[in-house]
Amino acid sequence: MSARVRVCSFWFIAAASLAQAQAQDLAFERRKSDVELKARSLTEASGMAASTRDDSLLWLLNDSGSPAELFLTDINGADRGKVLVDGVLNVDWEDLASFVFEKKSYLLIADTGDNGSQRSECALHIVAEPAAPQAGAQFAGKIPVAWSIHFRYEDGPRDCESVSVDAKAGKILLLSKRTNPPMLYELPLKPEKPGLQIAKKIGQLSKNLPNGMPPMPFGTQPTGMSIAADGSMAAVVTYAKAFIFPRHDGESWAAAFAREPLALSGHHLRQAESIAFSRDGSLIRIASEGAGSPIVLYGRVAAKK
Repeated sequence: MSARVRVCSFWFIAAASLAQAQAQDLAFERRKSDVELKARSLTEASGMAASTRDDSLLWLLNDSGSPAELFLTDINGADRGKVLVDGVLNVDWEDLASFVFEKKSYLLIADTGDNGSQRSECALHIVAEPAAPQAGAQFAGKIPVAWSIHFRYEDGPRDCESVSVDAKAGKILLLSKRTNPPMLYELPLKPEKPGLQIAKKIGQLSKNLPNGMPPMPFGTQPTGMSIAADGSMAAVVTYAKAFIFPRHDGESWAAAFAREPLALSGHHLRQAESIAFSRDGSLIRIASEGAGSPIVLYGRVAAKK
């Protein structure tokens, strides 16, 4: 065996061992859960995010055409009220992200749905996360928008239901739907210049995500995304399954999304469109459109020593 072949073999084995170790370290298993969303007017949960102010709370939003409202629930599904986002419309809200930026808690509302790929521009609205009501109280009232980002894609209109925030990098990631394969775009979290922003394509999935059996319409397409608070991984949900995209230290998101993801066991939801990490990254929650959706729960499995 030549020295060159030995070196190539060494690096191949090392890369395979690293991938196997990482898969074990980032393994999630489905856990038993009988939690259902109890808010009666939350009928199309297309976005969900864990509160950064209280680990027992979740924020959610309805899909297009609904009032511009954010819903508050606890991790047991109990309705804790809702709040109106002042001064904006729900054109086609499709995802929700929570993050801490400059030591303050925020929520990002992704008004990015575009089934016909016809919108000349889309919008992201950032609001300061309100303090939770006291135990037993219902949340109500209005909250202002801290800042909005109006944007278009550099290569033409895109339907997008998967948006999340890498707060450490100061970036917003958007993963397209209805493209083969899905494409990854990036925007600054706090643009330096006012006006219309341009979402730049930074990568794409190596291929479409696997469908379920039997195959589901749009079963390969991303319908929600969440980034772990420490930036170590992203989770993407489709109508068929959910997937983890691990990211090595110092690695770009483009490189992380270009690799084969880790598939979770089936969620078996009718129309899964929202996914959220817990703040410590140990849990993943998934919900579906439709009133009274179950919340499917996955827990991180401790790596074997």
